[in-house]
Amino acid sequence: MAYSDKVRNIYMEQLNGIREAGIFKQERFIHSSQAADIEVEFPSGAALKKVINMCANNYLGLSSHPEVVKAAHEGLDTRGYGMSSVRFICGTQDIHRELERKVTEFLGTEDTILFPSCMDANAGVFEALLAEQDVVISDRLVHASIIDGIRLCKAMRDIFKHSDMKHLESKLQLHADKRFKMVITDGVFSMDGDTAKLDVMVALCEKYDALLLVDDSHASGFIGSTGRGTHEKYGVLGKIDIITTTFGKGLGGASGGCVSGRRELVEMCRQKARPYLFSNTIAPVVVSGVLRVLDILSASTERRDKLEKNTEFWRKGLTETGFILKEGDTPIIPVMLFNAKLSQDVSRALYDEGIYAIGFFFPVVPQGQARIRTQISAGHEIHHLEKALDAFTKVGKKFNILHKTEQEITEMYGT
Repeated sequence: MAYSDKVRNIYMEQLNGIREAGIFKQERFIHSSQAADIEVEFPSGAALKKVINMCANNYLGLSSHPEVVKAAHEGLDTRGYGMSSVRFICGTQDIHRELERKVTEFLGTEDTILFPSCMDANAGVFEALLAEQDVVISDRLVHASIIDGIRLCKAMRDIFKHSDMKHLESKLQLHADKRFKMVITDGVFSMDGDTAKLDVMVALCEKYDALLLVDDSHASGFIGSTGRGTHEKYGVLGKIDIITTTFGKGLGGASGGCVSGRRELVEMCRQKARPYLFSNTIAPVVVSGVLRVLDILSASTERRDKLEKNTEFWRKGLTETGFILKEGDTPIIPVMLFNAKLSQDVSRALYDEGIYAIGFFFPVVPQGQARIRTQISAGHEIHHLEKALDAFTKVGKKFNILHKTEQEITEMYGT
């Protein structure tokens, strides 16, 4: 039917309801490169404000690293702006093959295939590998892109309680008759900052003849002693069947993703994964930048070591100040507020104090689990973190949420 006043009014009522609830999402416009210090226009039309960025995925501070920018310029000059094609027609350059080889070596796998994003990788891998006689068994808190990708395949779907290995084992026993059993987890869970128990999961998958897929987007480049990811952290390098990850976070922060793992599984994605077959190839400028990122990370662990120290400083400071934090040992440190509107109000108050940190609430996180998700970067210096801690302390006192229990906060603000 034509776009009528009836249609318009229905959507306007829904949008007004979101505004009245105090949870309308407004975009902030950054007028600088991505870094620890950024210039932001918020709300739209307001004067620019210099703030410390505490919520980017720029874990290693490489988004604007001069060597990465230089490499991107060289890629632009030598290989052009874009491919204007998909890989299997005329969209594969030598540098795409080189990046696949380097990622394979870095992750310790057998082969790698590039995708326009990790969301595309997750959208393509399940349909390419699984059929009606198979089952996927996923952690309850896997990323939304994994859930969307699973929906596109014909395999039976089941879930296990978050990081509950006994529950996972019961599911593997339940589905013993399936042709393929694929266990699916995030390496680092992006909303909570905890990590999957990959050593136990690998043992269970070996015991019950199951495949294991790990989305390591919030780990690649900085988790593990040399930054290979959660499989390095848990001592299971070479034992993960499929890793999906992104180049849009720690590995440069631009775009692009991949499926890396067993050679036959990667080749099946080359033959059947629809986002690979029907999407333009990653732009040469991005490929060149990521190649330089991998060189930097392979030469030294300096940046991931600094990130680890920054993370310890920030978590300790917030804990001593009196905030409720999710437990974890990653650069993702959620400050729990439990009320959606409160998360928005605290976010705005922090912005007024020169700190850029966004509130998260349902449906991004479960109902009643609203939070400010802080994310630490190797680009942060101690003076950034000290200033941010002072601002969090001031705002925490303003809203009377320091040294309070979850029950006390929800009694004041609701869920």
